[in-house]
Amino acid sequence: MSVSYKDYYKLLGVERTAKTEDISKAYKKLARKYHPDLNPGDKQAEDKFKEINEAHEVLKDAEKRRLYDQLGPNWQHGQQFQGEPGFENVHFTFNGKNFDGSGFSDFFDTLFGGARGAQFGGQAGSFGGQGGGRTQFGPDPFGGFSSRPRRGRDVEAELPLTLEEVQKGGSRTVSLQGPQGPKTLEVNVPAGIREGAKLRLAGQGDPAPGGTPGDLFLRVRYLPHATFRVDGENLQCDVALAPWEAVLGGKVEVPTLEGHVEMQIPAGSSSGRKFRLRGKGLGASGKRGDLLARVMISTPAQLSDDERELWQKLAETSAFKARA
Repeated sequence: MSVSYKDYYKLLGVERTAKTEDISKAYKKLARKYHPDLNPGDKQAEDKFKEINEAHEVLKDAEKRRLYDQLGPNWQHGQQFQGEPGFENVHFTFNGKNFDGSGFSDFFDTLFGGARGAQFGGQAGSFGGQGGGRTQFGPDPFGGFSSRPRRGRDVEAELPLTLEEVQKGGSRTVSLQGPQGPKTLEVNVPAGIREGAKLRLAGQGDPAPGGTPGDLFLRVRYLPHATFRVDGENLQCDVALAPWEAVLGGKVEVPTLEGHVEMQIPAGSSSGRKFRLRGKGLGASGKRGDLLARVMISTPAQLSDDERELWQKLAETSAFKARA
């Protein structure tokens, strides 16, 4: 099978002569930039993250890097790669966190003998060792090489949460319709989780006959709120003021996700002025955003005769000019 060549050195932005520590530094810098948690909903960032993970998995290991470098003149063409003799059915074990076979490219599979779906950290085989660089395999009961287990398809679903549920966190019950009928699952939601973040439930994806099921990824979606608007980790809300509260100042109640709190309004506050309540937004404990309360002056729609007389007297005696 002819597949597109991947230049792992170019993906990480390092020279082919780069030391292992320089490769690790380059990887960490790019991983922070393209991590899915920092780029929710960005498919290009997610694909880039998978590519740099794959490049790092190969180049950080001396034996896998040596095998990759043995491509010789093929790497210079940079177009198509055909697996060379001695590359067939080479299996490696991997111990990278949060990195499974579903993220490997066809080029990787061709080069390393199909790690897709392999049991990472297991004993599928090793390259090098006592055999002077020869590939070693473990026999199966039928006298051949051990086959790779099949793996079911990963599934993604939406997890709608109220802002109160987001901030509180904790266990939530999720009901889903799967290929074998409805199922109910318990999922632990971290307090202050960001919208677009994904929660992974291992083994809860589609089944694979004779193999292992895939994973279920729950993507967090904030439900609209009647009071609050979301701006990153900050919340915004409006607080109605009577005209005399805006003029004279005083304490008013402001809603938060945990209930109402009192806030001091300075005298002479105009409509639209914002006040910041620190630590009353979204986020993990100790790292929460703020609540921005915007005061909006509200006037009575109907007046009694006495009220109208007082407002008329104020209009006649006040020197204030709103449109000076």
